[in-house]
Amino acid sequence: MPTDIRKLVEGGKTALGIEFGSTRIKAILVDENNVPIASGSHEWENRFENGLWTYSAEDILNGLRDCYAKMAADVTEKYGVPLKTVGAIGFSAMMHGYLVFDRNDRMLVPFRTWRNNNAQPAAEKLTALFGYHIPARWSVAHLYQAILNGETHVKDIVFQTTLEGYVHWLLTGRKVIGIGEASGMFPVDPVTKGYDAKMLAQFNELIQGKVPFRIEEILPEILLAGEEAGRLTEAGAKLLDPSGNLTSGIPLCPPEGDAGTGMVATNSIQKRTGNVSAGTSVFAMIVLEKALSKAYPEIDLVTTPAGDLVGMVHCNNCTSDVNGWVNLFGEFARLAGVDLSKSELYDMLYFEAEKGDKDCGGLLSYNYVSNEHVTCVDAGRPLFVRTSEGKLNLKNFMRTHLYSAFGALKVGCDIMLKEEGVKLDRITGHGGLFKTERVGQSILAAAINAPVTVMKTAGEGGAWGMAILANYLIVKTKGETLENFLEERVFQGLKGTTVAPDPADVAGFEQFTARYVKGLPVVREAVRSVE
Repeated sequence: MPTDIRKLVEGGKTALGIEFGSTRIKAILVDENNVPIASGSHEWENRFENGLWTYSAEDILNGLRDCYAKMAADVTEKYGVPLKTVGAIGFSAMMHGYLVFDRNDRMLVPFRTWRNNNAQPAAEKLTALFGYHIPARWSVAHLYQAILNGETHVKDIVFQTTLEGYVHWLLTGRKVIGIGEASGMFPVDPVTKGYDAKMLAQFNELIQGKVPFRIEEILPEILLAGEEAGRLTEAGAKLLDPSGNLTSGIPLCPPEGDAGTGMVATNSIQKRTGNVSAGTSVFAMIVLEKALSKAYPEIDLVTTPAGDLVGMVHCNNCTSDVNGWVNLFGEFARLAGVDLSKSELYDMLYFEAEKGDKDCGGLLSYNYVSNEHVTCVDAGRPLFVRTSEGKLNLKNFMRTHLYSAFGALKVGCDIMLKEEGVKLDRITGHGGLFKTERVGQSILAAAINAPVTVMKTAGEGGAWGMAILANYLIVKTKGETLENFLEERVFQGLKGTTVAPDPADVAGFEQFTARYVKGLPVVREAVRSVE
């Protein structure tokens, strides 16, 4: 009841999570049982300036304040009291990128987001040096690229962090980062839970004489989920809430990246579990029982917020191409005088795809609206391909495009599941592709040959996952692991639907994948030949 929640709000028996996504900053306030009780959001967009994608410092701070103010206003509107304190706060943001500062705490260059691919030469050199896959979006790749470029600001760096680490530092004065995000700044040793000592030494030897620092001197301190990461200072409270209502002294949990909060929000941090986020892009994260036998360019190695090793397959393309086809069919429906809502159109076409041949009748498509590094395609060339013997009908056509949405992801996941023998007990799916009941789940289950669960709470997103991490800081019992906290206190009793893989679907997807891999030279040639 609102009266009971009002008492929780007044007593600070709540936790606040704020996540900086690519297009929206979102705040969620939860009660002691991790149930959302208030929220607020702020829309924003990155800018392409001087050849790089960025958000300004003003964008960051103004967005933070506006998001918080809207959440606080939601509290007052619902429960009739001003928000003066919370039990704990946590910040999350889009992964990695490049934020560097001098000894006067001045930002040396505009924030370079994960979206920039300018650090690819540095990433390739570091991958060869470490024998460990370093993606171009990782912070160390951005740093080394700036060194290779001879950028003048490099000599003045005394601190490097990520977006959520920056906000956390502003509000607490602490230069710390959660281990999940740290693993995308610089490789982490899952045993010591610190930056990999051998790779630190290799990097320092590489940059010796080029910069006046050692890499470990500028990186933030690593903390694990459940460890206190500082407290809200008076200046931090005024920065977050200029109205002056918010009090200082509130504890903060370690700041984490959006990959980590996604794992928390889907209860996917136990070994042999994982999650797949399927929207404009798609990525799978599988918690590993042991390290992979070697480095793979298709697989990023990161960690959970508790420090366990995770294999991540990130693909640039997922639903954009199938959305285009759905829109095309919507145009045809309107020409025919039939007015269908978006949800009706998607449901109709997705359910039709269920009736298609298990191998899509010999049809083939590539959903590459943009480049796809997993399959080595350098530019966007969406294609639909068929032989004269292919069975072209609507149900096979739609099934082909839904298979293609997971095509590149399956190529990467097959390395872990087949070549490396990684065991997977369950996957949780979240994102727009799963909105139509059952269809996306069953296709993903066929792709990875494992049960797929969709939770109703997954739609709350990373801000909710961050609020859970903040709440874990203050309500956990002695010795209670994050895994147990999620399993027994957050997700127990929450409703979800699970779809097991159908053996016929699995066999059909394998046939499709063989055709998909064999046909990749076609799309690569289209990149070279079609302008």
